[in-house]
Amino acid sequence: MLRIVVCGACGRMGKRIIACAAGGGGIAVVGAVEREGHPCIGADAGECAGAGRIGVPVSSDLASSARGADVIVDFSGREAAARGAETAAFLGKPIVIGTTGLGDAERRAVKRASRKVACLVAPNMSVGVNLLLRLAAEASRSLGDDYDVEIVETHHRHKLDAPSGTALRLARAVAEGRGADLSKAVVYGRKGEPGERPRGQIGIHAVRQGDIVGDHVVSFAAAGERIELAHRATSRDTFARGALRAARWIAGKPPGIYEMGDVLARRGGGRR
Repeated sequence: MLRIVVCGACGRMGKRIIACAAGGGGIAVVGAVEREGHPCIGADAGECAGAGRIGVPVSSDLASSARGADVIVDFSGREAAARGAETAAFLGKPIVIGTTGLGDAERRAVKRASRKVACLVAPNMSVGVNLLLRLAAEASRSLGDDYDVEIVETHHRHKLDAPSGTALRLARAVAEGRGADLSKAVVYGRKGEPGERPRGQIGIHAVRQGDIVGDHVVSFAAAGERIELAHRATSRDTFARGALRAARWIAGKPPGIYEMGDVLARRGGGRR
């Protein structure tokens, strides 16, 4: 039985992870963490997730909550994720980080932690999205910059960061596929009179509407044709099940930084 502690336990993703784990599959939630002052502190994590009582109170103390866990699963926030990585390194526990919008400071914290423990960082835990990343890279290699590329991501109105981490990862896959420098090729939306579209440009556009879980479309277009690769999530459970799969995979792995692609490929190597 794999034992996990969930950070951001009462958020949209944290609740689904707890609920999916409660449904069976050899994973037990032994800790649940939320920010200090959260209204769910002290309540049963299973009841907060709508999965029934599991006997695990929500706490604000990750270090104490994680001592009996095998893996930390973090879907909290940027700064909390950095603290989670530091705590994981201190305790010697591998960590799965699904929190999006990590900045340079947070990525540095994860890199430091990865010298001591395995850190899996993925802006999207969906198996389908990670297949989309591979397909986008392959299409980009085959089509080159003869084809214009636009990436459109759509999420619910409550999402805090834009563009999504998945859209940025897709853009990186496209750039790597054609051997381009993403920082020089990317443009985030357009307004005014930007002029004729330059060759090799990669456009990213963020849409926020209603309760949409997450849509990503990568479009390749040239004179006379357009190719679209798309993934549409209809339930957060697809991300929750992916996170649990990642937690199973990373248990026992050596220190390093891993991606969801490593999980799907069943590779053992990470990177520093």
